Amino acid sequence: MSSIKQPNSRHCFICGLENPVGLHLHIYETEPGVVESKYIAPEHFQGYPGVLHGGIVAAIIDEISGRAHMGSDPLNPRFMFTGKLEVKYRRNVPIGKMLKIVGRAGNTKRNLAEAWAGIYDSETEELLAEGTAIHINVPKEKLDVSQLEELGWKVYPDE
Repeated sequence: MSSIKQPNSRHCFICGLENPVGLHLHIYETEPGVVESKYIAPEHFQGYPGVLHGGIVAAIIDEISGRAHMGSDPLNPRFMFTGKLEVKYRRNVPIGKMLKIVGRAGNTKRNLAEAWAGIYDSETEELLAEGTAIHINVPKEKLDVSQLEELGWKVYPDE
């Protein structure tokens, strides 16, 4: 199966393409329930010299784990919020170096879903950080999916 690009939003900290301080990640579904992204963290997201801030690491794992359950249909996404997130920092996540980020959907029942995400050194494939999460469906009455494009949620072309 070829990769299917998931939508981005305008202002999300992780994927928002118009967020001036965001990460601007592009996320691709590589198979059902599996998503991937590549990222080079800039210096202004460092914790201490040369290392990506742990809060940014957690935010990436949070987003990518939830995106694993989203699906590839931009008109019918499964929007979820995080109920629980556990992050394991295995190695320092470097800034200025290509990272590979992977998310995998886990068990799902009714409005809850489990997921895993990991951040790898793209060159060596070493797992640098990983996390597990429980995500909860956003109630349908809280989000009008007929207005997604007006809200800036759509598939944007790659630069």
